[in-house]
Amino acid sequence: MSFFDQFPVQALNHLELLAQQVVEGFIIGLHRSPFHGFSVEFAEHRLYNQGESTKDMDWKVYARTDKLFVKKYEEETNLRCQIVLDVSSSMYFPQESLSTGLLLNKLKFSCLGAACLMNVLKKQRDAFGLSCFDEAVREHTQCKSSTTHYKLLLSHLDQYIQNEILNRKTSSIAALHDIAERIHKRSLVIIFSDLFEDQSRLNDIFEAVHHLKHNKHEVILFHVMDRKKELEFDFDNRPYEFVDMESGEKIKLQSNQIKEVYFKSMSDFQNQIQSKCIQYRVDYIPADIHQGYEYVLQSFFVKRKKMII
Repeated sequence: MSFFDQFPVQALNHLELLAQQVVEGFIIGLHRSPFHGFSVEFAEHRLYNQGESTKDMDWKVYARTDKLFVKKYEEETNLRCQIVLDVSSSMYFPQESLSTGLLLNKLKFSCLGAACLMNVLKKQRDAFGLSCFDEAVREHTQCKSSTTHYKLLLSHLDQYIQNEILNRKTSSIAALHDIAERIHKRSLVIIFSDLFEDQSRLNDIFEAVHHLKHNKHEVILFHVMDRKKELEFDFDNRPYEFVDMESGEKIKLQSNQIKEVYFKSMSDFQNQIQSKCIQYRVDYIPADIHQGYEYVLQSFFVKRKKMII
């Protein structure tokens, strides 16, 4: 049985995911295209050039102004959405434990979020693709909108969920540059990552994000985290041995000895990420796994609908 059979990934199918920026597609759909066509909404007038077809001439304007103007329309298209998933070892935190009652680690949370989004896109007849990365891009599929393609992407996600690999580091800088080069038409790019990299490389990470923006993609970042453990450092006051899931490095310490310093450092890091997202016009979504993927996605859809309306 597939992992996704246990969860209602169709629960958000009554919602719509619309692009804020113009996108390039190949069938008539819900989203604004950079090209002008004949089909939908009036965009602007422009002066008639001698020799052109007169089929779009605005004769009412001509009657008022005695000048020839052509009506241009804004064409609608379907959306291309590339879902980018961090599959590095840190995304397998926290390891499942019956005592905590927590069922989803960061990777499972992200995979379920991706599956829900793909379901919504499939319902809208929009095209979606999947890119998975750790130290390099491990998976990259082109955007399609078929049910067969959807099932194929779920099988890819299922493999990452089932096959945990330790000591696999994150290198989002190289991966995002690579993905930016592989997406050839302006699209919506949705990233699920914990962004656990060297804090000093944050500028380089957002230079890679800027590469996506420079290529005229719209970018949404779901910053996936276990807020209680990874941000607030909510551990009992006793000795622990902490293990870095990406490097294997171990350290023993009393949690309360560093809690205040750790919390300040992580809060500063998160604030820097938010500031960078504002600077580069990236939609930043803090995604706490304890809130559940359905709540986080519903909040995202509500916020996005208000922004577009």
